[in-house]
Amino acid sequence: MKSVILPEGKKIYFASDNHLGAPDSIKSLSREKRFVKWLDEIKDDAAAIFLLGDLFDFWFEYKTVVPKGFTRTLGKLAEITDNGIPIFYFVGNHDLWMNGYFENELNIPVFHKPQEFIIGGSTFFIGHGDGLGPGDKGYKRMKKLFTNPVAKWFFRWLHPDLGVRIAQYFSIKNKLISGDEDIRFLGEDKEWLVQYAKRKLETKHTDYFIFGHRHLPLDIDLGHTSTYINLGDWINYFTYGVFDGKKFDLKKFEAS
Repeated sequence: MKSVILPEGKKIYFASDNHLGAPDSIKSLSREKRFVKWLDEIKDDAAAIFLLGDLFDFWFEYKTVVPKGFTRTLGKLAEITDNGIPIFYFVGNHDLWMNGYFENELNIPVFHKPQEFIIGGSTFFIGHGDGLGPGDKGYKRMKKLFTNPVAKWFFRWLHPDLGVRIAQYFSIKNKLISGDEDIRFLGEDKEWLVQYAKRKLETKHTDYFIFGHRHLPLDIDLGHTSTYINLGDWINYFTYGVFDGKKFDLKKFEAS
C-alpha cells in the first residue's frame, strides 16, 4: 500500500474525465483553459494531485509520436511536478495506451489498475472505475480488444493522422464521452461501482473509494465509516475532490 504525506495546511486534490479534444478542438479549448486555471489555483496548497483518467478523449503513444495538442495542460502538469508536487495518473478507457510518455516527460507515475493509498491516516482505494463490478459488460468486451497485443500492433502501423482520426470518430459516434446512464443516478442497487465497493468492504475496510468514469458527481455513505465518491467530469459538471486530512469534499470549480 502506497503512502502520501499530507502536511499541516495542505490538501490532496482529485479530478477525472476531461476528455480533452472532444467533441472538437475549439469546444475542447475552453474546457482545457478552465482546467489549467484550476491547476493554477490549487498548486499553492496541494500536497498531491490525483488524475483519475480520460484526461484526453483519445491518447495513443506511438514510439516517437503522441497526439497533437493539449500543450497548456501538459505544460502545466510539468510545471507542477517540477516544483515538487507529486501527480498520480490512472489510465481510463480513453487513454489505455499510455506507455512511458507521462513518466519520462512529466515525471508522473501512471497506474493501469486501481491502487490503495494511505493519506493522512485514512485509507483510499483509487482507480478510474472502468470494468469494475457486475456491470459495464459492453466496455469489458471492448477493453479485451483494445488491450490485445495483436490489435495494438496493427493499430500502431496506421499513420497517426489516420489512426487518431478513426479513434476520434468512433469515440464521438458511440457517445463514449457521456451516454444517458452517465447523467442520472441509477440507485445504489444498480450503481455497479457502489456494488463493487460494498463487495470489497466484505473483506477489507477502506475509508474512501474514489472513482471517475461515471461522469456523475456522487457521494454515497457505504456505512461503517466508508464512503464512495465519483468525481464527476470536466464536461458538464467541472467537479473535483479535495481531502484535507479530516474530510473529503466534492466541489465545483467556478471559473471567474
